[in-house]
Amino acid sequence: MSDQTMRRLAKPMLFLAAFIWGSSFFIMKGAVDVIPAFYLLAFRFTGGAVLLGLFCWKRWRRLTRDYWWRGAVIGVLLFLAYSVQTFGLQGTTPSKNAFLTAVYCVLVPFFYWVAAARRPDRYHIIAAVLCLTGVGLVSLSGDLTITWGDGLTLLCAVFYAAHIVAVSKVSPGKDIYLLTVLQFFFAGLCAWTCGALTQQMPPLSVFHGDLLIQLSYLIVMATTVALLFQNVGQAWSDPSSASVILSLESVFGVLCSVIFYGDPVNARLLIGFGVIFVSVLCSETKFSFLRKDRKKLC
Repeated sequence: MSDQTMRRLAKPMLFLAAFIWGSSFFIMKGAVDVIPAFYLLAFRFTGGAVLLGLFCWKRWRRLTRDYWWRGAVIGVLLFLAYSVQTFGLQGTTPSKNAFLTAVYCVLVPFFYWVAAARRPDRYHIIAAVLCLTGVGLVSLSGDLTITWGDGLTLLCAVFYAAHIVAVSKVSPGKDIYLLTVLQFFFAGLCAWTCGALTQQMPPLSVFHGDLLIQLSYLIVMATTVALLFQNVGQAWSDPSSASVILSLESVFGVLCSVIFYGDPVNARLLIGFGVIFVSVLCSETKFSFLRKDRKKLC
């Protein structure tokens, strides 16, 4: 395909990736009610590693020993993020799980400050305050308590932020597809190990038609296809617009949860979701699109 065609396809691919990840929240909620969390992650990451490994089989000749420890680092962090998120999903709604997970977008600059000595600017500080306000509106119930599911989801956001910073540190100069395959491999290995030590393997009788469809969606679409769409889309679009589009994952998560899962909606939740989304926009774009519009008007 020509460069012009790829640029036209880039943003639709990013939108599709955000929609796939957003829709996976309520699908994963249904699957985790049947399959223990660690085994659900084991199936997901192992399947993703196999599919992506077969897709980029020609790249395996580039594999060196250096890839293994890098893949292990980001794989373990990914496992921690997904496992905490999956357990948190058992104690909260899919829509809240989706939005609270998006807090990682605000945490990343501060984590990168520690890792690379690059101080966050005023927009990151504003985003952090907005995010904290939004999290309070979303998470705090009438008696000002946070459910254990909300707390685990916020911890998941911390692990996601650490994972993103780790990828930025270990991936330069490496084939991102090979690293991703190894990341899935180590994440799956961690999940199989924790499942064998702490949970009972689900019986074959639970793997009926609906559950197999859910697992297939999580493995093929949410793990493999969405990742490829994200990588290709980001390669052919500017980072600011790409990050804004991908942050719509949480918006799609709420819409899908309300439409398909029947999540309750009230004014306080909607305001909290809106504040969190504005904080993500502030952190990721610094409202540059507003400044561009003002210049055009002048």
